[in-house]
Amino acid sequence: MTVQIRPGTESDAEAVAMLHTASWRTAYAHIMPGWYLNGSLADDHRNLWRTRLAAEVPAGSLFIAESDGEMRGFVYLAAQPDGRVLIDNLHVQPDHKGGGIGGQLLHFGFEWAGAEYPGHSVYLEVLQDNTAAIGFYKRHGGQPGEARIAHFSAGFDVYDLEITWSQP
Repeated sequence: MTVQIRPGTESDAEAVAMLHTASWRTAYAHIMPGWYLNGSLADDHRNLWRTRLAAEVPAGSLFIAESDGEMRGFVYLAAQPDGRVLIDNLHVQPDHKGGGIGGQLLHFGFEWAGAEYPGHSVYLEVLQDNTAAIGFYKRHGGQPGEARIAHFSAGFDVYDLEITWSQP
């Protein structure tokens, strides 16, 4: 599916939060505790996106993938103090996965990072048990690093991996 990718705005906060939550509830159903996924997660994401998109000086850049006037996915990237660019979020509507939208967003993010931060590597963190996502990133040239413990403020831990593209 071909999509148009545009910069996100403050008015996208609610839709982005809803998609972010739906994506986590689908992808992490057997990885994260159900009490969290079905509890405060939606409010946490709503607060996150309202704060991010209302900031006078944004910490990162949001890009929205649309098709037929509907949001199909988004990617959020942020430069880090170590000079690398973090793909902090990449989500596609669960019922549109496998249609190429994630790849289009990922490569758009690479192009944006290359233009804004030439010569810097791009990375993301993915839950180790999210094997579908890890496979996707590997197919797109990502190199997995070591597993480490990710501590969530809700009071649980999971393992994650850093996946890096040295020259995306």
